[in-house]
Formats: sequence, C-alpha cells, structure tokens
Amino acid sequence: MAHLSISKRGQEMPASPIRKLVPYADAAKKKGVKVYHLNIGQPDIETPKSVLDAVRHSDFTILEYSHSAGNESYRKKLVQYYEQVGVNVNHNQIIVTTGGSEAILFAFMACLDAGDEIIIPEPFYANYNGFAVEAGVKVVPITASIENGFALPAISEFEKAITPRTKAIIICNPNNPTGYLYSKEEMEVLKEIITRHNLYLFSDEAYREFCYTGKHFSAMQLEGVDDNVVLVDTISKRYSACGGRIGAFVTRNNGLIQAAMKFAQARLSPPSFAQIAGEAAVDLPADYFNATKALYQSRRDLLVKRLNAIPGVFCPNPGGAFYAMAKLPIDDADKFCQWLLEDFDFNKQTVMLAPATGFYGTSGLGKQEVRLAYVLKESDINSAMDCLENALKQYPGITN
Repeated sequence: MAHLSISKRGQEMPASPIRKLVPYADAAKKKGVKVYHLNIGQPDIETPKSVLDAVRHSDFTILEYSHSAGNESYRKKLVQYYEQVGVNVNHNQIIVTTGGSEAILFAFMACLDAGDEIIIPEPFYANYNGFAVEAGVKVVPITASIENGFALPAISEFEKAITPRTKAIIICNPNNPTGYLYSKEEMEVLKEIITRHNLYLFSDEAYREFCYTGKHFSAMQLEGVDDNVVLVDTISKRYSACGGRIGAFVTRNNGLIQAAMKFAQARLSPPSFAQIAGEAAVDLPADYFNATKALYQSRRDLLVKRLNAIPGVFCPNPGGAFYAMAKLPIDDADKFCQWLLEDFDFNKQTVMLAPATGFYGTSGLGKQEVRLAYVLKESDINSAMDCLENALKQYPGITN
C-alpha cells in the first residue's frame, strides 16, 4: 500500500535549531547534572504584578472574540506607547497579533508571493526561515561578521543580492541572535536601499527597550518611506510575558493594513486575556525598564568579560537585546553543544548553549560560534562560564 505523503512544505519546514538539544539536556538532568540554560531567550524577570492582576481581576461573563484587529481600547493604548518611544501612528494602523510570530507571518503573506525573495542579514532569528517556508518565500542571506560585531553589511552586499524577485529586507533591531544595535546611520542606509529598489522593510523591534550603547532608532522614524515600512513587535521580551502570545503588526501603508486584516479575520481574533495584560502593561511607570535594563547590562558586562578572558574565545560587546555571540576554538558548534550535555560535567554542572549554525542561512557558516542568552542571575552566569572554561580544556575537537 502506498504511503501518504507529507507536503513539500512540511518536509522543508526547519526544526528549531535551539530546541533540538533539549533531549540531551533532559538526559543530563536525569543523571543529576545541573544544566545552566544560556540557550534560549526566556527572561527570568518576573512579569509585572499589575499586568497579571489586570487579568486576574478582569470581569466578564462571556470570553468572546475580540475585534480581528484586536481590542480597540488596547490599540489606542498602543498608540500612547508608541508615542512615548517616538513613533507616531493611529490605532487603525495597528493589528494586534498572536505573538510577534504572527506579525512576521502576516508581513510575509501580505507583501510577498510564493517564489519571491527576502534579504536577511545573517546570523538571523532562526524562525524567519520557518515563516519563509510557510509563505513559500526564498531567504537570501547576506553575511555580517563577528569581527566587526555584526554591523550592517555594506550597501554593495545588498546590491549584489538584489534580483527581480527581491521584495523585502527584514532586520531585527536590536538583533537576535547577535545583540547588535543598528544605528540611525545604518537605518538611513537601509532607507536608501528600499527607496532605490522599491522594497519593503520589515523591522522586528522585540528588544527595543534593551539598548545599552546608543539609542534605539525605529524604522517607523525613517521619513518618506511610510508605504515601505512594516514594524513587527511583541510584548514577550519587553514585559517578560512570552506565554501571552501578543504582538503587533504596524504600518502606515493603508493598502497593506487592509490586506493583513484579511489574514487577521481568517484567524478570527488574537488572545483575549493577553490583550488585557498588554493594555495594563502600557500603564507601567515610566521608569519600569530602568531596573531591568541595568540588570541585563551588568549581566552582559560580566558574560562578555568572562568569555573574552578564556583563551581562544572572542565575544564582541552587544549593544542591545540579551544575547551575545561568541567564537570558540572548536571544530563544530553542534557537536560541542551536544558534547557539553552528553559527555561533560564540571562538579556535576554543565552549560547549554545554542549552536550558531542554526542562525545562518549560508551552509557551513557559524561552525565555531555559539549564542548565549544572558537571562540568568550573575552567580549562575559565573558558574556557567566556569563550566565553559573547563569544557574548552577537555573538548577533543579543540582548534588553535
């Protein structure tokens, strides 16, 4: 009897490069080894009590669908939030989405046809690959280098990558996985490219609040390209509310909002409880982020200092988000990260890292690089670095 086939899309859909190591971590824990998780961007910061209380104390008799674009009261609150960060929009230019993920998917689906191309500076957030497969879109990576801290590649690199099928560029600012913060000057370079070639610019600003060196400049602040720019956003990292699954698709392009609304209507509505949480979050005190930002910054400083003190390791100082990329003296990051969990422990402890290969679109790149998320307290970061330092003395695949 013939087997039922899996769709080409289903076969091409990439598995999470970060989560593939989970079974090894689980096995290590069963052996009594403590695993320090620097592999995933799950903040350890408590979700603000007032945000959770708004959900706990909500009072309605029917948990009904919201408007497909999200509750009007929440979208009007988001207008206030964006105003505070220097972005002027009205509530009809915002669609509330199921996480930043759905905002990215809406952008791909509403702006690109199957077979179109999107340029992404690599290393990039691995799920962009998955959304591209879902939308039938081809990712064209252009490589940023760890040597200059993953700055925006030169205009000439973009020009080389542009073909008649190119329709968009996507950036994450500050960047996941590199932590790089794009400057106003770099954003103006992107404006020049999208204007000359009539492209969309998707700007993923999930980590906007976490900038340590320099000021955040939003793609929505670029002048004269209102029709080209789409902001994709989320409450996940900002308020440590990853499980809420609330994001936003924001653009001043009216035709695009109308197109995206059809996708929003097809999935009916975004989650109700988390919209209540998101709305309450806008009312947090103006200084709410100061403490969180200071905490991440001191963790960053510790992590980068510890990494660069290990022989053969290089880690540029990230300008934002809560990730760092480090180059290690190893043969293969995937093997090394698995070895850390399967074959290594230091005083019954080890560290879980994300191999950088999963963040590159170009095959063979990132083999000596790992991403570290500094979402643990400083004493744990120190212990994790002790593990890494000892691991690099023992790992059989060391390169000099």
